[in-house]
Amino acid sequence: MEWLNYHHLLYFWAVAKEGSIVKASEKLRLAQPTISGQIHRLEEVLGEKLFAREGRQLVLTEVGRTVFRYADEIFSLGLELQDVLKGRPVNRPPKIVIGIADIFPRLIAHQLLEPALKRLGPVSLICRVDKAERLLADLAIHSLDFVLTDAPINPLIRVKAFSHLLGECGVTFFTTNEMAKKYKDGFPQSLDGAPLILPTENTVLRRSLDEWFNERDIRPIILGEFEDSILLKTFGQSGMGIFPAPTVITEEILNQYNVRPIGKLDDVQVRFYAISIEKKLKHPAVLAISEEAKRTVFNGQ
Repeated sequence: MEWLNYHHLLYFWAVAKEGSIVKASEKLRLAQPTISGQIHRLEEVLGEKLFAREGRQLVLTEVGRTVFRYADEIFSLGLELQDVLKGRPVNRPPKIVIGIADIFPRLIAHQLLEPALKRLGPVSLICRVDKAERLLADLAIHSLDFVLTDAPINPLIRVKAFSHLLGECGVTFFTTNEMAKKYKDGFPQSLDGAPLILPTENTVLRRSLDEWFNERDIRPIILGEFEDSILLKTFGQSGMGIFPAPTVITEEILNQYNVRPIGKLDDVQVRFYAISIEKKLKHPAVLAISEEAKRTVFNGQ
């Protein structure tokens, strides 16, 4: 068995942290070829590529991201050890690492996390936003405590994890004050021929809305599709079109985007899940989020 060389790991960590070999060499006061050679040696030992080149930039591979997280923890602990030995106070709050699927509404993530974190007391929160599949892969190797997503885990994904329903709610449509005057009356039939901006087709909400439109022979004019929920609301605020959002965040949308609701669909439901490796919830953060979701966020929805 070949032992991991922590000097090699340090050089890799520095490059990943600084964003380039040039900056890392200045930080470490080492020649660039030295750092490059040591990183290649680390890749040989691990049997995996840690960086990929995109144009002139070095980006972490999927394995590289995993190695970086472990390296970050290792060297953070090393700094803490030095503080302890020098008699400095160490107040390191417990760390919670959460994966948030890129299609998960940010406002709902905030609503779910904020009250739970207050209840837990001082914690170090780390949120990672990525594709659900990549986050579930990180969950499988215990790089994440849990994942927030808008769908239960796909049985075809070979990850031993469990879906915990946090809550569900209907869908409300929003638009500018001017457009609301035109489309509020006669809702939802008024959506036929109306300008809409919608989530992309890979989201559960979009698939549910498409099915609902087809069943009622409503044909809106789709002017835009957005994977990012904040970008969708921003374009909706500018008057590009009417946009849907989970009813549970109506108040936040009205406060932040200066738009008006034109109607609500209770027969289109959106659901939100925490995915964890626990069949029965035990992790204190997941328990707190689940309980607060039912008590405050989705209460009465």
